[in-house]
Amino acid sequence: MAPVDSVLKAIGNTPLVKLRRVVAPSSGDVYVKLEYYNPTGSYKDRMALAMIEGAEARGDLVPGRTPPMSVVEFTGGSTGSSLAMICAVKGYRFTPVSSDAFSAEKLSTMRAFGAELTVLKSDGGKVTAELFPRMKAEAERIRQATGAFFTDQFNNHDALTGYMAIGGEILEQLGGKITVYCGGVGTGGMLTGVSKALRAANCPAKIVALEPDTSAVLTGGKAGAHRVEGIASGRVPPHMQNRSVYDEARAISEVGAREMSRRLAREEGIFSGTSTGINVLAAVQLAKELGPGSTVVTVAVDTGLKYLAGDLYTV
Repeated sequence: MAPVDSVLKAIGNTPLVKLRRVVAPSSGDVYVKLEYYNPTGSYKDRMALAMIEGAEARGDLVPGRTPPMSVVEFTGGSTGSSLAMICAVKGYRFTPVSSDAFSAEKLSTMRAFGAELTVLKSDGGKVTAELFPRMKAEAERIRQATGAFFTDQFNNHDALTGYMAIGGEILEQLGGKITVYCGGVGTGGMLTGVSKALRAANCPAKIVALEPDTSAVLTGGKAGAHRVEGIASGRVPPHMQNRSVYDEARAISEVGAREMSRRLAREEGIFSGTSTGINVLAAVQLAKELGPGSTVVTVAVDTGLKYLAGDLYTV
């Protein structure tokens, strides 16, 4: 691989790995795209770069200003870590709003990149439906007080451009042979972006949206408290308001996802968090239902190094 002149050029082109041991006999093939190969260990690097560069293209952000321009976002931590890294490289100030419901490692990562972090108290360390509106309100307050550019990941259409690249890479890596693509829904940007890329290439893959069974809004249930960071905000996100983006939604066991995360580490050498556990548990179930000859693809969204201070890997 040739050298690049910026860490931002190291975003994307991540490996796609076939699972060997957690897939049941007489199942289809399951492939996982290892997005923790991105610089901050998360697929959010793609979205963050697209949002910042989109703002620059429109003139909403201008690098090199004195004093530097500011960026604000509310985040569970992975988007914040990605934005913090990109703002550090480009010379912007970054003021994320997060919560103690999210891993200490993510909060520390944002600070390590120089972010001026605000942390809101949660309800017992759980992600609840009311937490995200509180975080957004604080981000809006900061925007109004400072004039910072609000990336607004839940509504920012540049995010879709960043995520479409995942779909394009998967098509190239598998030669277009994809039966199902499945993925958890947070902002909905990843699933929407991949769906757009696959359908633009006339790929007939079925798109399956995933959420934890503890907060099953897409599948007609109620928002609930859960511990799956990065997905299930308690509402249908704006990027997913167009139902044609996906073909099916499934609620996946949060307990089963945590166990799958541990199995992935111990049996496949894939070290990830609970949202990846949901993705892979669903992919394995789909591959079993579809049987031999099918190909199910999903994403390992981030690295397990972000979750070592919690209890995911202490059982």
